[in-house]
Amino acid sequence: MLNCKQVSHLLSEAQDRKLTLGERLPLRLHLAMCEGCRNYGKQLDFLRAAIRGVRDGSEPPRQDPG
Repeated sequence: MLNCKQVSHLLSEAQDRKLTLGERLPLRLHLAMCEGCRNYGKQLDFLRAAIRGVRDGSEPPRQDPG
C-alpha cells in the first residue's frame, strides 16, 4: 500500500501525464481511505484551474469551503 508521501508524488505526476493502471489502482485505494490526500488532490486541481484562468484571462475558480 502507498503512503501519503508516495500518493502526493503520484497526484503531482497525474497533473502532467496519464498514470499507468499499476499506479492508478493503489492511488485510488489510498484516496478512498485518506481524507488528507483527497484534500491535497483537490487543492492541486484548484491551483491548476486558477493558473489556467490567469493564463487565459478568465475569472479564477472559487474554492469550495467544504
